Amino acid sequence: MSNDTTPPTDAIYDLAEAEDAALASKHTKPISQGRLVLRRFLRHRGALVSVVVLFTIVVVAFTSIGFAGIPGWWDKSYLAAGNVIDGGRPTLSLIPTWLGGDGIRWGEHPFGQDNTGKDYFSLVMVGTQRSLIIAFVVGLVATTIGAVMGAVAGYYRGWVDNVLMRITDIFIVIPLLVLAAVLGKIAGSAGGGIFALALMIGLVSWTGLARLVRGEVLSLRERDYVAAARSTGASSFRIIFKHLLPNTIGIIVVNATFAIGGAILLESSLSFLGWGVQPPDTSLGLLISTYQGAFTNRPWLFWWPGMIILVIVLAVNFLGDGLRDAFDPRQTRKWSPRRLERLRAEKGLS
Repeated sequence: MSNDTTPPTDAIYDLAEAEDAALASKHTKPISQGRLVLRRFLRHRGALVSVVVLFTIVVVAFTSIGFAGIPGWWDKSYLAAGNVIDGGRPTLSLIPTWLGGDGIRWGEHPFGQDNTGKDYFSLVMVGTQRSLIIAFVVGLVATTIGAVMGAVAGYYRGWVDNVLMRITDIFIVIPLLVLAAVLGKIAGSAGGGIFALALMIGLVSWTGLARLVRGEVLSLRERDYVAAARSTGASSFRIIFKHLLPNTIGIIVVNATFAIGGAILLESSLSFLGWGVQPPDTSLGLLISTYQGAFTNRPWLFWWPGMIILVIVLAVNFLGDGLRDAFDPRQTRKWSPRRLERLRAEKGLS
């Protein structure tokens, strides 16, 4: 038996088909492609853990301090200053007493206090809200623009493709951070708030997806079902949005998750440099920037927003990996020797 765990390139498609057939054979009723994608996703442990982590962060951030006028379960305001207790140290403890810790307790100020006595848990939660809103708006805007631009360029080709791809090249050659900083400064000067900032970042973050969708559409437009749609008199608009884009949904969804993770980091960088979210509003990046000087004497003011950024980005990337494997298991699937031999035997491959 060979120790090589990577199947030959020409056998990867057959192995993926064999796995789908094995999944389908366990049920008497036919399984749709969507169900197969879901089953593959549910078998990706990292992605499932990431979903739980992201869901927990979103729920805690939006329910603790409330949102859009709806009160939350946390009784302290991020705007209210007070007396600094015990140097503002966090009261949260996760180490049991039998391990030498202070026991499991939440305390009055679990994330500590800043130098004015504000509850830092409230500040971090409102910063998490703002950063998540910006990230999801950027993901939506960038995904929409990139998918449409790529689909139109790939379908029409010719001068339309040349014009749209040259526009894409212009955005690519300019450093993203510089371009986003200029647009973020404009959004801040206009007083548009976090939604204007998110829109500006989304307008410069779509280039990678546009190229991927274009490449996929260039292949799909030659398929028989596209020719059949043309022969029945379907308009180009219908062919693009009814037939081509739905068949690139895997690429779109996966890259949307990566765009959200990238938006979190980009917004944090801009806010840290002073070109993103502006006071009195706040975000995770702005909290790091505001309290960077406290890293030596009160490091928790720096750790909490930094750790939440790290956790969100890692979770989103693991989620993207799971979606990529679910939509196309041939890309990064790791085949164990036993499973590889079994699938080869099922397909009659040497």
